[in-house]
Amino acid sequence: MKTVENALKEMLNSDVESKIYLFLSHTGGARSDEIATGTKLHPSTVRETLAKMHKKHLVHRRKIKNGLCGKKPYIYYATSPIKILQNYAKKMEKRFNRVASLQRINNIKVEVRIVRET
Repeated sequence: MKTVENALKEMLNSDVESKIYLFLSHTGGARSDEIATGTKLHPSTVRETLAKMHKKHLVHRRKIKNGLCGKKPYIYYATSPIKILQNYAKKMEKRFNRVASLQRINNIKVEVRIVRET
């Protein structure tokens, strides 16, 4: 499991985001308080990171309907790992192309693809 966490940490550039993403992947969805307990992260760190992850489309959320007054809590879900891989591939492609541009030949372009094996 550590190798998956390390790979996610590299792709997401964040130890906290990788822990939250892995937790949500394993649980299938959770509230922020459950994520804080399960990851042993501080609740405010979890809430702030979830907001960032939601903006970056790494997680999606749904309001929980309850009969109580006040704020309705969200349940968070991990986005597809394929989306994370696609975003990382795009980022790496840009980096590789910047290095390739040092050659000063305009017709070099690096492509990174994700291919499903059959």
